[in-house]
Amino acid sequence: MRILVSGAGIAGSVLAYWLHRHGLCPVVVERTTAPRVVLGGHAVDLFAPALEVVARMGLEAPVRQARTELDALALVRPGKSTVEIAFDDLTPEFADDRHVEILRGELVTLLHDAVRDDVEHRFGDAIRSMRESSGGVEVGFDSGTTERFDLVLGADGLHSAVRRLTFGDADGIMRHLGGYLAVFSVPRHLALADRTTVYNGIDRVAAVYPVRQTGQARAVLVFRRSGPGPQDHHDVLTQQRFVRESYAGEGWVIPDLLDAMEHADDFYFDSVSQVRLDTWSRGRVGLVGDAGFAPGPAVGGGTTLAVVSAYVLARALAEAKGDHTVAFAAYQSQIRDYVRACRGAAPRALRNGIPSSRLHRAANTAALRLLPRLPGWAHRRLLSRGVSHALSAFRLPD
Repeated sequence: MRILVSGAGIAGSVLAYWLHRHGLCPVVVERTTAPRVVLGGHAVDLFAPALEVVARMGLEAPVRQARTELDALALVRPGKSTVEIAFDDLTPEFADDRHVEILRGELVTLLHDAVRDDVEHRFGDAIRSMRESSGGVEVGFDSGTTERFDLVLGADGLHSAVRRLTFGDADGIMRHLGGYLAVFSVPRHLALADRTTVYNGIDRVAAVYPVRQTGQARAVLVFRRSGPGPQDHHDVLTQQRFVRESYAGEGWVIPDLLDAMEHADDFYFDSVSQVRLDTWSRGRVGLVGDAGFAPGPAVGGGTTLAVVSAYVLARALAEAKGDHTVAFAAYQSQIRDYVRACRGAAPRALRNGIPSSRLHRAANTAALRLLPRLPGWAHRRLLSRGVSHALSAFRLPD
């Protein structure tokens, strides 16, 4: 079977690797002209099920070696002492054997290196059209060529072209959770310490952490705004103006971060939105990762979901001996509850994580200080509805 995989990111590379391992013939098409820069992107989390997939690919050692090595959180309180807490004390899911934080670019590079010699990659091209018949899918590309594949699998992220061509742009598929995310590199001195430093405003949060591989630091801004944000995903100047307006008047090092933002060559901006579909396949087309069920950037653990869903889909296709109707049904059945749990926890993470008032901010700080002192049963009960707990709960099939 020839299977076209759209997207050479995390989901696409894991999917291509396991399709090839199972004896199928994937071809990966990627809009960018070359593999993504090794150190690009923000830090992402791999929880237990995704780490198991990585281990089965023989990549656990290099992934752990590339981890960010940020093990503590510092909560800045202007005029008061800083609150510090180890990640391991926040929740058991952040323990070293169950969690790795790694820069997205490094993870993409490791995954691509594992598959590049075995799978055909076509960089600098993208899917423009798809027309399905009983025996396959006729795919038209931006390059002007047309080719026939047995299946098309969309691993092309939150703004998936494969999803749009298959399911359209119906209202409700993309559900905005009310937040926005900006990530960019800043000078190292703005990180202040060898840890993740967080500043809580009202309806806006800023985090800065050092990047040992580059000698710089990375800023992550997550905030709420009423009304629509920038609609053009390529209009960086409008996006940066929107971010600056959203953080106007904040203290700490926020003004320095905003100044550095305008000179960053890796600025990334998006809405915190979920993808909600009742099914992740139609005919000979299937979706994995954010393309099918993005839980929300920065709050939903999309990286772990991407890795796990790609592994499960490839396995389902192998077990069904290429019968896509059987495979897609098995795939949906196996990860449906997992996706729902993570997707349900993400809005709570956004709602609870960004203070909506001074009282809310004080309550969050008190909870953070209290958490490590709670007995085990209370700790587990308090966190049982969190994203990290939901992401770690999936039992990966053999």
